[in-house]
Amino acid sequence: MSTTLLANRAIVHRTRGQRHGPVTRLMSPSDLGQYLKPFVFLDLFDADASAFKGFGLHPHSGIATLSWSLQGDLAFEDTSGRQGVLAEGGVEWMQAGGGAWHSGGAGSSDRLRGFQLWVALPPALELAPAFSQYLAPDEIPQDGPARVLLGQYGSARSAIQAPAPINYLAVRLQAGERWRYQPPAGHTVAWAAVAEGDLQAPEQLRQGELALFDASETAIDFEAQTDCSFVLGSAEPHAHDLVLGNYSVHTSPAALQIGQAGIQQIGQRLRSEGRLGRA
Repeated sequence: MSTTLLANRAIVHRTRGQRHGPVTRLMSPSDLGQYLKPFVFLDLFDADASAFKGFGLHPHSGIATLSWSLQGDLAFEDTSGRQGVLAEGGVEWMQAGGGAWHSGGAGSSDRLRGFQLWVALPPALELAPAFSQYLAPDEIPQDGPARVLLGQYGSARSAIQAPAPINYLAVRLQAGERWRYQPPAGHTVAWAAVAEGDLQAPEQLRQGELALFDASETAIDFEAQTDCSFVLGSAEPHAHDLVLGNYSVHTSPAALQIGQAGIQQIGQRLRSEGRLGRA
């Protein structure tokens, strides 16, 4: 898609995050998540499978997590009773609500690259029953260079019901290709994170960087300087406080207390089944 680059939405902050072995934490609820909520957490994982030990069973409440594999397949398990392997290009959505546990790790691929996103849930859903949804690569709709992981863009709508007005897209551009994203009305929150290659937006963004755009509904123009792939999020602001636990994000201390009680109860069951170590 060729288009003329106009006055662009400004980048107000950029980061390369904090690297912990094969995982780079680009955003967390205690830092950039405060400005980008309902997007409150983003990890970029990029490693040989032998170096990626994955994440053992661990709890969440008050949030939904979306894991997307750009390269390689991922093993998964959750306390809804689902387990299996998520193929390269697939999506795992786990809406933890009042409490759930899940795990993820390397499948059979030699290399893994992808993102895990946390989305803060609104009060009506933050303590609702947990559920999970898994989409194969051919179940993820596409409009132009954008695959719609969550929300709607152009003619493409995700099969996952978004908990609030949110778009989360995975975009792949060839060197020299240009693409414009016009967010829906009210989507004043916007950011992009580069998984591969170099990108102009309008400042140069390199592999592994996350950029925050100013709070407006202005379109964002992208131009690939090399073959590249990136994820893009936009949303209406989450009009609630972020009340934090170790694995939880809620809108009030009372909701956090209920959510933590829920995940503790599930943890006790997992221990009784021998699936966790002793407390």
